Amino acid sequence: MLRLNLCVLVVLTALSLTARAAELAELRIGYQKSSVNLLVARRLGLVEQRFPGVRVRWVEFAAGPQLLEALGAGSLDLGMTGDTPPIFAQAAGRDVLYIGQESPKPHSSAILVQNDSSIDSLRALRGRRVAFQRGSSAHYLLLRALEKPDLRLSDVEPIYLAPADARAAFERHSVDAWAIWDPYWAAAATGAQARVLVTGEGLSDDVSFYESSHSFAQAHPAAIRIVFAAINAADQYVRAHPAEASRLVAAATGLDSEAARVFLERRQDSPVDLPNPHVIAGQQAIADAFTSAGIIPHIDINAAVWHAASAPPQDVAR
Repeated sequence: MLRLNLCVLVVLTALSLTARAAELAELRIGYQKSSVNLLVARRLGLVEQRFPGVRVRWVEFAAGPQLLEALGAGSLDLGMTGDTPPIFAQAAGRDVLYIGQESPKPHSSAILVQNDSSIDSLRALRGRRVAFQRGSSAHYLLLRALEKPDLRLSDVEPIYLAPADARAAFERHSVDAWAIWDPYWAAAATGAQARVLVTGEGLSDDVSFYESSHSFAQAHPAAIRIVFAAINAADQYVRAHPAEASRLVAAATGLDSEAARVFLERRQDSPVDLPNPHVIAGQQAIADAFTSAGIIPHIDINAAVWHAASAPPQDVAR
């Protein structure tokens, strides 16, 4: 009898969330080529299935900073980025709210040099031209990596470029090194003469976050949880069907099959969950590192976290 009552409660809760989410006329989701779960959810129509009658608009961005600029301007309802973009967005006074997190992916980012480069250590980056997207997870990776040989960002020549432009500059040898994340790293490794100088292991947890605005989260908490259910369904699909997931990602991103395979092999299971205190403490440490480097003012990460006190049980969200 108790089990029956619990099942009824779960069904009624899900129906209630669906009804409340139906109040939306449009749902605007920002994603990147690195957003595996969103890519797969889009290709399989998992979000659309959960929002009948709602126009779901998918908008692709080159990197997290551009996505959060659009979110802050009110052009998006939610999206996914790496760890550093929301820190820079909050420091710039933009409306950004952490609503979810994925598992750490320290093996999914790297600093690359050309195969024929004389650079054989992090210390050898002194005075060199290093390409990266300003305010991205690669920015933090470079900051941390340079600490190992007791260098600072001011000891290299930063070349601020979006990923596609950075790859072009890297292949032309217009820059000496490139700090980047997957799938751009996977594409460069299979399609260009790239050598790994260092990965994110031991330097950056590289946690991916889902963000929204305070106003959207307050007005549509049910919609966020339903999107999370679709994201977790996509993650389960990737785990259960790796070959097909690789084909879907290749089709969605324009990657060749080998790059897509490498990209997904480096990625661990990544269900979305609500932000937890340990990860938020890690975000505060990243923010403090940029503050210490004189790049951003001090910010309180916890002020931008969706605590979702009324969140439903995890089995409903997943």
